[in-house]
Amino acid sequence: MCGRYTLTQEQEALQAALGVAGLLHPRPRYNVAPTQEAPVILASPSGPQGGVMRWGLIPFWAEDPAMGSRMINARSESAHRKPSFREPFRHRRCLVPADGFYEWNEEGGRKVPFLIRLASGSPFTLAGLWERWESPEQGEVRTFTILTRDAIPAIHAIHPRMPVLIPPGERERWLDPETPVPDLQDLLLRPGGEGDELSPGDPVQVRPVSTRVNSPRYDDPACLAPPDGDAPPLQGSLFS
Repeated sequence: MCGRYTLTQEQEALQAALGVAGLLHPRPRYNVAPTQEAPVILASPSGPQGGVMRWGLIPFWAEDPAMGSRMINARSESAHRKPSFREPFRHRRCLVPADGFYEWNEEGGRKVPFLIRLASGSPFTLAGLWERWESPEQGEVRTFTILTRDAIPAIHAIHPRMPVLIPPGERERWLDPETPVPDLQDLLLRPGGEGDELSPGDPVQVRPVSTRVNSPRYDDPACLAPPDGDAPPLQGSLFS
């Protein structure tokens, strides 16, 4: 799954790296958590555009918005068939900019958080779905979920699932509402290989971080600190 992520780059650098205008990212984020608002990238007639939505998809037919807190992830293998995600999968896809994400592993009876990112620190985009929900008090509420897949070997020892990363060359195809569902499935589930690298020679880095990240109250650089001194990072390929 993907339960927390980071977006630590400043807005101008992030917009330049992703080639997206209007990306609303007023401050670096070190611990983006479910039910919080975060930047997303949507399709528009003039090209990819930035926006802000709440993390945790609320289906349009939901009676209780609290349902969104249980819809932070969708399995890429089955999202196109599930009632909560079927229509967003076909018509309302988005990209979620990030430059790292967290997973937890149990060690000695306690859960240890790990930060997973590219060794270069470059940003990347996660596959997302979004939906509209009408609130009697707030009017239209827009929410999103992050798609997941089986973890690559570099991450599997920590957690069996990971978010789906959409490479730069495939971002427009993912956002395009005309892309057929079988093509989307191929994009989400294909194994690593040609075209699946954000940057050649930029391995994934996996390292333990402070348990401070366990609480959504904390969103500061201290979340990235090693738990006990400088732990050596593990490395592999994020698109293997």
